[in-house]
Amino acid sequence: MAGTEDQAWLRARARLRVAVGEDVFASWFARLELEEIIEDLAHLSVPTRFLCSWIQSNYLEKILAAFQAENAAIQRLHITVRVNGQARPRLAACGEEASEADAPLPAEPRSGEAPATGLSLHGQPLRADALSGSALDRKLTFDTFVSGTANEMALGVAKQVASAAANNAVTFNPVYIHSSVGLGKTHLLNAIAWAAGASDTSRNIVYLTADHFMYHFITAVKHQSALAFKEWLRRIDLLLIDDMQFLQGKSATEFGHTLSTLISGTKQVVVAGDSAPRDLEMLDDRVRSRLSGGLVIAMATFDIDLRRAIVQKRADQACARFTGLQFPPAVIDYVSRSVVSHGRDLDGAVNRLVAANQLTGEPVTIGLAEKTLQDLIRARETPRVRIEDILKIVSRHFKVPRTDLLSSRRSRDVVRPRQIAMYLAKALTSRSLPEIGRRFGGRDHTTVLHSVRKIEQLMSQDGELTQDIELLKRMLEE
Repeated sequence: MAGTEDQAWLRARARLRVAVGEDVFASWFARLELEEIIEDLAHLSVPTRFLCSWIQSNYLEKILAAFQAENAAIQRLHITVRVNGQARPRLAACGEEASEADAPLPAEPRSGEAPATGLSLHGQPLRADALSGSALDRKLTFDTFVSGTANEMALGVAKQVASAAANNAVTFNPVYIHSSVGLGKTHLLNAIAWAAGASDTSRNIVYLTADHFMYHFITAVKHQSALAFKEWLRRIDLLLIDDMQFLQGKSATEFGHTLSTLISGTKQVVVAGDSAPRDLEMLDDRVRSRLSGGLVIAMATFDIDLRRAIVQKRADQACARFTGLQFPPAVIDYVSRSVVSHGRDLDGAVNRLVAANQLTGEPVTIGLAEKTLQDLIRARETPRVRIEDILKIVSRHFKVPRTDLLSSRRSRDVVRPRQIAMYLAKALTSRSLPEIGRRFGGRDHTTVLHSVRKIEQLMSQDGELTQDIELLKRMLEE
């Protein structure tokens, strides 16, 4: 991509961030990338079909307006899904019909037909009826991973797993990596996949998010091809499952069967989630025991030295891309001390400062950082609330088992606490409505929205309920 196009897109992203707000931008646009500009057409890409469809349906006009403010010649946008970390100009958009040669994502296998072997890394474009893994990010490799005390053990194990897999061997099995959001789990899983498949393109290495795993399973059942799906899973040499906490229902049961089969067949399995295996209540005891019986590694919150190393590396990468850009040591120190939430916020802080510099021409200083990073710095003052914390507090306060909050029970003594928990999740976390719904037993985002609105209505009429919820908020924020 030409330098002028790159800078125009960076400025357009900055405008988009202002237009939609930080939370919306982080949820839907953080992984939106410009591939190329051809005459009046801007070709953008995202890593998943769901993200592509959502942006197409809800934000296309805002993106085009932000782009046109920087480049009036842009009249059309084309958004595609990155396949294996790459977007191809000829790919059909996520909502369009695609031919066999240029399908942006593999469709479900036809009934009675065995799926083609799914490679997340290499090979020719997949047939339209093939199964595949989730798209990998080419930037997430061992070379770009910044290590420190908080993650050095996880990094060491990840490298051992990748090395063993590259030599058709199995090391610790299964490996389960857990931490709170933004501390590098996804980065390590991507890095393992890239390193393990670098020397042998015939290796069947599959990286799947929990959402993608469920999508494949549900569509296979729908099209009466569950046996073909299971057979595809059992042919995998190295399986990497991300965001394990989102796996729900029968898909979780199928994962348990897959896990046992692959391990019994000496195939490597690596799983990442935001809590320890014992806390994954959507899995049965046998599967939790199998995960706990492998190598379980917790990644800790970043200390100041690791945060500084991350900010310095990201700043160096930005300075290599943009002529004349400089990050003084004082700014590096300020960002690393002020932004303490997680790694994605550190990356976002550097990106914002680069965008502000390119958009306004103002040099990168502590003053610019204070103006640009206000919300990220405020996050330091308020402890991050997790949905898991909300479930525990609400369960204890209302004397309702946590499993009931996630169940389909409709009795009033369960429904009201569940609605309050969803309201608190929306009010106190940065999770989107679909994410909250998934954490509450796989519910639809409209159910979450109804719950939030219901509690807001009740609070406007019931002072006692309002006081009760304020008490819960204080308990969660302590």
